[in-house]
Amino acid sequence: MDTHFFTRLPSKYSVAYRNYYTYQNLLSVRTASFIFLTLNLVIRILYHIFPESLTKAQNFPEFSFTNWIYIIVTPFFYLISHLMVQRFRTTRHGSTGMALFVFIFSLYLIVCGMYSSFIATSDPSNALTLYLIALSIVSVLFVFEYYETIVLIVGIEMLFSIMLLHAQADPTEMIYNQMISAILIAGFYMTSRYFFSYKASYYRQIIEIREKNVEIEKANIFKNQVLGTVAHDLRNPIAAVESLAMMMELEDIDEETQENLSMMKTSCVKARTIIDDLLEAAKSENNNSFDTRRTELNQLLQGIADTWKIQLGGKENVVLISNVKAAYAQINHEKFPRVIDNLISNALKFSKETDKVELHLNRIKEKIVIQVKDHGLGIPKDMIPKLFERFSGAGRTGLKGEQSTGIGLSIVKQIVEGHHGKISVQSEEGKGSTFTIELPQAE
Repeated sequence: MDTHFFTRLPSKYSVAYRNYYTYQNLLSVRTASFIFLTLNLVIRILYHIFPESLTKAQNFPEFSFTNWIYIIVTPFFYLISHLMVQRFRTTRHGSTGMALFVFIFSLYLIVCGMYSSFIATSDPSNALTLYLIALSIVSVLFVFEYYETIVLIVGIEMLFSIMLLHAQADPTEMIYNQMISAILIAGFYMTSRYFFSYKASYYRQIIEIREKNVEIEKANIFKNQVLGTVAHDLRNPIAAVESLAMMMELEDIDEETQENLSMMKTSCVKARTIIDDLLEAAKSENNNSFDTRRTELNQLLQGIADTWKIQLGGKENVVLISNVKAAYAQINHEKFPRVIDNLISNALKFSKETDKVELHLNRIKEKIVIQVKDHGLGIPKDMIPKLFERFSGAGRTGLKGEQSTGIGLSIVKQIVEGHHGKISVQSEEGKGSTFTIELPQAE
């Protein structure tokens, strides 16, 4: 934090910060005047409720007089501060009049406390406690430039000297109290400037964060535009190459050519998958909310398992093991199947052809629990913490050479959290992995 005990903020922030703290000062005046008025009203009520023998009010007629002055004058500060707050909200700009008003109220608050204590005790040394409290409140509540603080200090010291003369203190006592007053005022200046610096530092951080957020938002829009361009400009050439390879396969070709064409088709599929994953990641990032409907998960998961059976040529490598007759959750039927498909695809990628991938469905209290369990290679311990991070480098090559874009599981996590659920993983190398999804149970 940069301190500004005898300096102003850089010109880049000074005007905006002055507008900011002027508004905060006006709010503080409104709150402080309301509290001060309430305290004086309570004192006036107690003054009438309790007998004079208890309050000794007859000994302090000045106190009753000043109490009425505070009750009459303070509402004007409250009303004016309220009007100025409304004006600031309209113009979004502080004025010299507003700054002067805050300055006058600060002086008023200190003098009220100081004078009340003087007339109550007739001993200036006893007034220093309330004097200190008043200075502390003003230094914390209000923000002033250093030159404004100096002017305020001069005014306070002059009024304190006048009150000492009014109290008819002897010269030794006056010097003693003036020395203590000087120490208190020095502390007031340091405290006031410290809070000025602290609030200024906080304000600068807020401004810088906002500027960074704007830059990030612009970069995010640019990124999405680039991804849209990539999808549009690359999908068609890739599809053309894949179609050309398929057409060439229809002709009478030798084994070497067939192998080259297979490699071309595989590369096209891989490139198309990468493009689709990038677009899905951008789409999920920009739209974390989507429509859902109440769905029975036994039927949904069984349908996914049956689809994989067809894709695997009739092999029942994906099986559903359910411990509940009916389990309902709010599901998006476009996105959530992608979650299960992605987890199954990863499980098969790192499992032998004879290994099974198990879909487990359970209900634990008010949660629906779905587990995708395999008995394959497992995941290294150092890779698990960053498994769901985008472009974390956690992607690995499958047993049959399948490549990974490294963003599939990050998309899975976004979709699961979009369903108000959470996903976790447990794995042991050489024994397999279990991905667990917890979803709220639908009523």
